[in-house]
Amino acid sequence: MRGAERVSAAALGVRRLGERATLVQFSSAFCQPCRATRRTLAQVAAMVGGVAHLEIDAEEHLELVRELGITGTPTVLVLDRDGRIVKRATGQPRKADVIAALGAAIG
Repeated sequence: MRGAERVSAAALGVRRLGERATLVQFSSAFCQPCRATRRTLAQVAAMVGGVAHLEIDAEEHLELVRELGITGTPTVLVLDRDGRIVKRATGQPRKADVIAALGAAIG
């Protein structure tokens, strides 16, 4: 599934994706930027109805990390309602960039 265009809720370990979009954050325990990323994504998800934020521990989900080609933390995937990857970014995102990516996902 490397470079996959779509990610299922089951692959992420959840029952369902966000109604409108899903922000998927891959983190690791000692990653300082991951904490700030968590706050940013949670704030944006709270602002936009139907958007879910999932945080996945990269070290505990190595198979998924490999399948998706995750090379560092934090990595954020923005999924549309069907699980298609609309945007992928590594590093701490700016709130404005997350909002813009959500706009593309929600359409």
